[in-house]
Amino acid sequence: MSDRAITLDHLVIAVSDWERSNAFYRDICGAELIALNDPPTRWRYRFGPINLNVHGPGMTPEPVARIPARPGMADLCLTWPGTTAEAIQHLQDNNIPIEQGPVPRTGSSGPGLSIYFRDPDGSLLEFISYAERP
Repeated sequence: MSDRAITLDHLVIAVSDWERSNAFYRDICGAELIALNDPPTRWRYRFGPINLNVHGPGMTPEPVARIPARPGMADLCLTWPGTTAEAIQHLQDNNIPIEQGPVPRTGSSGPGLSIYFRDPDGSLLEFISYAERP
C-alpha cells in the first residue's frame, strides 16, 4: 500500500420516515439535506466533508451489506462545536431526551465530553465536545 491515507467518505444509515428523519437530522444534528431525485427522491445528510447516505421508504438499494442497514441500527458520534452545556440546552430546547452524559470519551481528536441521545428510529447518537477536555 502507498503512503497515502485512506479516509472515510460516507456511511449508510436507514430510516423509517423521510419527513421525520430529515427534520431531526437537519434541526437537531445540523445536517445539510441533499435531495437525490432519481426517483424516488432519496436523501443524504451532509456534515462538512462527510455524508450519511440514507436508505429509507420507497428504496431498494443495491448492493447492500450482508445484513442491510435497518432503522434504529446506527451508533453515530457527531462533533458538537460548543460545550456540553450548550449541547444539553439544544437537546432540551428540542424536547430530545438525554440518555447519558456528559461523560468522558475519546474521539478522533482525542479526549472530550459526550452526550448521548436517540434519533426518531432509536439509533444511538452522541455529541462529543472537544471544547472541554476531561
